Amino acid sequence: MSSNQVHFIAIGGSAMHNLAIALHQQGFEVTGSDDEIFEPSRSRLDRLGLMPDKLGWDPFRIHNGISAVILGMHARMDNPELKRAQELGIPVFSYPSYFYERTKDKTRVVIGGSHGKTTITSMIVHVLRKAGVEFDYLVGAQLEGFDCMVKLSDKSKVAIIEGDEYLASALDPVPKFHLYKPDIALISGIAWDHINVFKTFESYVDQFRLFIKAIEPGGKLVYCKEDEEVKTISEDKAVTVQRVGYGIPKHRIENGVTILETTSGDVQLQVFGQHNLQNMEGARHVCHLLGIGDAEFNAAIASFHGAAKRLERIGGNAQRMVFKDFAHSPSKLKATVQAVREQFPGRQLIACMELHTFSSLSENFLDQYAGCMDGADRAIVFYDPHAVQLKRLPPIPPERIQRAFARQDVQVMNDPIAVIGAVREGRKEEAVLLMMSSGNFGGLDLQALSEAFIA
Repeated sequence: MSSNQVHFIAIGGSAMHNLAIALHQQGFEVTGSDDEIFEPSRSRLDRLGLMPDKLGWDPFRIHNGISAVILGMHARMDNPELKRAQELGIPVFSYPSYFYERTKDKTRVVIGGSHGKTTITSMIVHVLRKAGVEFDYLVGAQLEGFDCMVKLSDKSKVAIIEGDEYLASALDPVPKFHLYKPDIALISGIAWDHINVFKTFESYVDQFRLFIKAIEPGGKLVYCKEDEEVKTISEDKAVTVQRVGYGIPKHRIENGVTILETTSGDVQLQVFGQHNLQNMEGARHVCHLLGIGDAEFNAAIASFHGAAKRLERIGGNAQRMVFKDFAHSPSKLKATVQAVREQFPGRQLIACMELHTFSSLSENFLDQYAGCMDGADRAIVFYDPHAVQLKRLPPIPPERIQRAFARQDVQVMNDPIAVIGAVREGRKEEAVLLMMSSGNFGGLDLQALSEAFIA
């Protein structure tokens, strides 16, 4: 690429603005555009002087001095800036294809799966950092001690990538994780998601088969053998790459703390839940393939607190605790509720989730939620009527949601203030509150809610 100016169409996206910041830090001249930019992208771009001078699209921003255009998922095929770039013959990439382009001579580790991928990626990144390894990365969540979720450098020989199965861009309408061509691939679990794109469960599973096919010759596949679907496609005789299966490592729980039982002694963990232990085992195998021994891995993982919004403790005392989690799909809800239940067996568990994604608010997907909150003593389901409207979906009657969760006593609410009252109602002396959403509960202040619950 001749000049070093890169232009981002739809710069405000979560991964897009992180990539823009990473290139800016590398010395590239970065420009961008978008028709709406929300927090935290807005302040982060603004602080570095990367905010577009005005919102909206303008073909005059595109000129021959630009070496590459990176197109976000939010931009459509008829975008005037995209059309101008195509007229001028400027190379246009989706962010996964650009990231591949920049890391094609490195060992690429791609973490895929319907759940757990952010945590596994975060664990690997945490361990490599402790080991002093230089590496590139692309992660979906904010990590403690990292100011940016994307890093590219000329010195590193390894790239750690969280591989999302959602589509890359209007020009690259394929799952992002098909574009990275891993040397080491991991699949953590498969549970139908993104039903607006993958209309059947079978077509969704096919994306993971294609991901396995994308592994470079001589590459490795690390897979969770506790997940039936993952086991089936990974152990298929058509798969020729070397395979490493993993499950739940030996452990015990003492006074609300999970202790890993290893051949070289006990390791006290900061995280908990069977799904997290599985995630850790997957991360250990990947680190092993990158030359990190078990003793070094265990020493590093003991200080891992978890990725942001993944079973994150937001308040508590000896009697009551409040956790928030990004869980929103049925399998994630079930695993998260089960994790808290196992960690605090004697306490009352109040679980509150928000239906927020397109899938979760869709009539033909709702029934997938049957039984997924049965592990909680009380279950509350919240949805914001405004979110339903924005997604242009028909309104859902509360009794329909109750039927979908297959639980008579589930409370269905659409007023965020009412949620504060509901979580305090009938709470016992020793209780745990679990708030689960990929949204923000209609703007609810979770810190205030936490204090009200604990008081």
